[in-house]
This record gives sequence, C-alpha cells and structure tokens, in this order.
Amino acid sequence: MTEKITIATATQALPGKLFQSVAEKRKVKELEAQLAEVEQGLLEQTRFASPVADAAARYLAEAGGKRIRPLLTLLTSQLGDGVNDRVRTVAQAIELTHLASLYHDDVMDEAGTRRGVPTAHVSWSNSVAILAGDLLFARASSLVAGMGEEAILLQAETFERLCLGQLHETVGPQPEDDEEAFYLQVLADKTGALISCAARMGVLVSGAPREYLDPVTEYGEAIGLAFQLVDDVIDLSPAKQDTGKRAGTDLRAGVVTLPLLLLKQRAATDAAAADLLRRIDEGVAAVAAGAAPEVMDAEVAELYQHEVTAATAERARQIATAATTALAPLPQGAVKTALVRLAETIVDRVG
Repeated sequence: MTEKITIATATQALPGKLFQSVAEKRKVKELEAQLAEVEQGLLEQTRFASPVADAAARYLAEAGGKRIRPLLTLLTSQLGDGVNDRVRTVAQAIELTHLASLYHDDVMDEAGTRRGVPTAHVSWSNSVAILAGDLLFARASSLVAGMGEEAILLQAETFERLCLGQLHETVGPQPEDDEEAFYLQVLADKTGALISCAARMGVLVSGAPREYLDPVTEYGEAIGLAFQLVDDVIDLSPAKQDTGKRAGTDLRAGVVTLPLLLLKQRAATDAAAADLLRRIDEGVAAVAAGAAPEVMDAEVAELYQHEVTAATAERARQIATAATTALAPLPQGAVKTALVRLAETIVDRVG
C-alpha cells in the first residue's frame, strides 16, 4: 500500500489567502497540487535504514505544519521556469532542514510538545531526537548536492546560521552586547535565514533572472523576523487560550521576548515598568520552583496590555513593510502579489 501524507489544514488554507482575484485563483489549485507533491516527497525522504530511524525521522513531518518555506520556494520559482523536479526537490530539502532544526531545538529547550504532539525526545530520548535531526540534515544535504555549487554553498551557509542562532540563544548576550540587537540577530539567524534561503533557492534553481536573487532573499529574511515578533505578541494574547494553550507560556518559562526586553529598557526610567518587571521576575522564579502557572496570570495580562507589546506589534509591521518594499525589482504579477499578501498575512495574526 502506498503511504501518503495529507496537507495540513493551515497549509491548504494559505494559497487561497495569497491568490484572491478570479485570474489569480487558477494558481491556487496548481499550488496546492505542487505542495501535495512536496508533502509526499517528505515522507519518501524520511525513509532510512531501519523502522526505528524511520519512525523518529518522520515524527514531526507527520505532525503537519504550515510549510511556509516550501511554499516560498514554489512561489519564487515562478519568476523563472516554474515548478519542476529540481524545485520540488529543493523545497523538500529546505523543509527537511527546518524539521531537523526543530528536533535539536526541542532537546535544547526541553520542550514538552511540538505541533500538538509530545516532542521526539519525550517520545524516545534526547539521543534519538538529536540523531533523527542529524539524519534529516544529512538527507537535506544529499538532495541539494545535485543542484550545483551555488545551491550547496547556500545550504551550508544557512545551516551555519541556524547553528549560530541556537548557540547564541543558548549562551545569551555577553556584557558588551546590546540585548535588543542581540535578540533580533538570534531571530534572524534561527528563522530568517532558512526562510530567506527558501525564497532564494526558488529563484536559483528555476533559471529566474539573477537580479531577483537579492530582493527575495531580503524579503525572506524580513518576513522571518516579522513572524517571530508576531509570535512574541501572540504568546501573551488571551486569544491564545482559544487553542487550549495558556497565554504567556514563554513569559512564565523565563524565555526572552521583545516585549520583555522593551519593558526592561523602560524600567530604567519608569517606576511602573520597573514594578511590573520585578513581579514578572518573581513569578518566573516561583513557577520554576514549582508554583502553579496561574500565579503569573495578572502579570501576563498586564504585559499584554502594556505599550511595549503594542510597540513589538508595530515593529513587526514595519519589518513586513520593509520586506514588501524589497520586492520592488520584481515584475508586477501574481507572484509578487502573493508575496506581498504573505507578508500581510503574517502580521495580520496580531489583529
């Protein structure tokens, strides 16, 4: 029997948001069909030497996901010859790289769930999860190996940035570092790098004009950063509880976010900000010591309503606008329109 992964609901909905006019809607079914082929390829590319390796390596792929990175590769390839076997293969390689990074991130962050299921290291062990990630990194590299020297170098440089981003997040800023700039660079390396790689690969392997390479790369880096800043806001949002997740999960765990960094800056001259920061620090310490997460409900709500969270949302919008501005050299048409709408969709998540 042939195994098949179905496209996640979020992925199915996304093309429809990007192509809205009657003429553009012809692209939706085409794009959904191409995403389905990429999705099926992910399952085929997570077959290894044994059932144990296969089960662990497929685990997160089968849990679904938005597949924004392969979608970007498919979109930007239409600036050239369009989607073909090379484009689909490189789209799979990029998503495998993303999945591999999630295995490693979850181990290092000691995360309990990912995409609604227990993380791989919870289901198996840290060692199995790390090795499953390594297998996916290796498979992604083998897929890119046939794409030429420039694609191989791009994949390697992106992998390097992913590792640096995780390393810097793990060790934290040094005394000489500006904390806000350090945080934004971590986000750029951990998220922006691979999204920009996805956009650039689509141009690179489709034979599109080379003058489109840098604009889509700048665009991808920016929307990756905007995406993460929006997540910082969503983490604090009461609406998050509609999904069954507690608002302020990151805050309660002591995870650094931009609203918290901005609050720390304000605390130097603002007594109310300093008081809120003190209460947050005390709450984080209490939760770490075993207190119920509810002890921080008031602080989560207060930070969500604070101007630093609104400032974070505005920063995300500004970055998304810069992303669309970078697309100026691209020709007018369905692809450019879809890329602009993708940036808008990312920031519209904060309302």
